[in-house]
Amino acid sequence: METPELKRAVLDAGAETAPLEEASALVWFGAGPERFAEYDHPGLEWVQLPFAGIEPWVAAGALREGITFTSAVGTYAETVAEHSLGLMLTGARQLHRMARAHEWTAPEGMRGLFGSTVGIVGAGGIGRALIGLLRPFGVRVLATNRSGKPVAGAEQTWRAADPEGLRTVLAESDFVVVAAPATAETDRLIDRAALESMKPGAWLINVARGSLVDTEALVAALDEERIGGAALDVTEPEPLPAGHPLFDHPRAIISPHQANPASLLMPALARRVEENVRRRMAGEPLLGLVDREAGY
Repeated sequence: METPELKRAVLDAGAETAPLEEASALVWFGAGPERFAEYDHPGLEWVQLPFAGIEPWVAAGALREGITFTSAVGTYAETVAEHSLGLMLTGARQLHRMARAHEWTAPEGMRGLFGSTVGIVGAGGIGRALIGLLRPFGVRVLATNRSGKPVAGAEQTWRAADPEGLRTVLAESDFVVVAAPATAETDRLIDRAALESMKPGAWLINVARGSLVDTEALVAALDEERIGGAALDVTEPEPLPAGHPLFDHPRAIISPHQANPASLLMPALARRVEENVRRRMAGEPLLGLVDREAGY
């Protein structure tokens, strides 16, 4: 689907649009990977995808060899980090309970964010942006990432594959923010054992993908009051079926995959398209190069 914003981004970068059969690059938007075969052709060299998470493309086997694919990873980091902070504050101050109340009562369990410990599971672009937003609150940050290289602003960083590191993050954090990519390795990363490792009263915030959290185990942990609450922008399954217990759970907050709403998506994507088109024309490295083996 052609959009004026993305076409303008291409032109502003100094490139020209062309008929599909003549194009060496394709900006993808508005269709799933099952349609890619209709647009693929021998002269195609580069495809810019509009998503940060590309697991549907991996599952569909659409990432053909011989083509450079770039994702929108990092493009929406500030937007999603802002939403994450909003979910954290909502849970901490029990704003969701007060918003649902029909009588003048103060909810139990209100707490502050200042001076707390925040764990970020998968501290990439979203995590780094969130650390910046958290700085005024004087929080202690613990992080995991793929490489284990220190994340600026985090007291300590562990490799994502280090189970002891994850347990430490879960055990010491008042708020656990899940922001890792969805891969085979991260499927159900936050399972019953992980939830049992969390501090009593701690909040789980998921702005990654629903598959990273075991939904049944999470509902059980909430019912048993083993954790303070969960704020979920993504769920498994998604969309969450009407009548699901998480919707009305007093310890749960659901935002229906709105951390990066449509009103904010297109401007950010257009900026990424313009930058990558400019880089390609200049022979510079592209942003968001997809790693086929890693799946993102």
